[in-house]
Amino acid sequence: MVEAQPARRTTNSGPGRLLIAVYLIFAIAATSRAGLQIATKFDEAPVAYLLSAVAALIYIVAAVGLARAGHAGRRVALACCAVELVGVVTVGVLSLVDRELFPDETVWSQFGSGYGYIPLVLPVLGLFWLWRTRRDPA
Repeated sequence: MVEAQPARRTTNSGPGRLLIAVYLIFAIAATSRAGLQIATKFDEAPVAYLLSAVAALIYIVAAVGLARAGHAGRRVALACCAVELVGVVTVGVLSLVDRELFPDETVWSQFGSGYGYIPLVLPVLGLFWLWRTRRDPA
């Protein structure tokens, strides 16, 4: 008798859908914030505003990678989540150590405190979901 193997989850199923939705919400929020700041007061804190734009781009690409769910989508999502985690930790530390580096907040300032620390948790959840839905080497 052959045992049926349980269906393997893809990155765009189950809890992955919620993760994609959160990434899309943050993509919209970060894009809107960065766009407004760049358009109206870019000269006040260009690095901060450009970092928010980079964060927005990463959120968009991560959401697309998770939604595609294929091999390429997984690799894209993995790269985005890794870069996002490094970015939020780096900017978080720098924004606490030297406040003059960021005269205005970015999405990742103080580890995403302005967004309820979700920018810090989101890449960890993304990486966990990618690990959880990986193919078992058999």
